[in-house]
Amino acid sequence: MSALAWLIIPVVAVLLAAVWAGWAQRAPRATGDPASLAEHRRFMAAMERTTAGAGASGERSGH
Repeated sequence: MSALAWLIIPVVAVLLAAVWAGWAQRAPRATGDPASLAEHRRFMAAMERTTAGAGASGERSGH
């Protein structure tokens, strides 16, 4: 009975590893094109605001 108890541990570990591997290999959910494009536009607008604000203040403090 003791040997059977020791065999349960690796069997459970293999089962958990198989479940995790199956979950990790699943295909990612696709986002719709309109949502993706809108998100990209918001990102670009935020980057332009951040870059413009940092560049202007950096130039003034350097002189």
